[in-house]
Amino acid sequence: MKRFVMGAMVVGAAFVSQSAMASADLAKAKNCMACHAVANKLVGPAYKDVAAKYAGQKDAEAKLVGKVIKGGVGTWGAIPMPANPQVSEADAKTLVKWILAQK
Repeated sequence: MKRFVMGAMVVGAAFVSQSAMASADLAKAKNCMACHAVANKLVGPAYKDVAAKYAGQKDAEAKLVGKVIKGGVGTWGAIPMPANPQVSEADAKTLVKWILAQK
């Protein structure tokens, strides 16, 4: 039984790791990483800071999906985030879930 549980934990950890890598790759492919990084502010805020700001907000995912696609200004200062219409709603949801999971 212990072997089964340990095996399931290893498979689960590998899946989570692959999912996170896929989301990071998606962020790179959609050019998000040109202005954002996970841990440090670049042009835009660090993703860990975005996750902290929106932690516990029930509407955070929907709000951020809209910002990924339509852009925004004022939340993090005067530098605007440009619209990103080449990002589909499904990809935006994937990106936002990954961003909100950053610590």
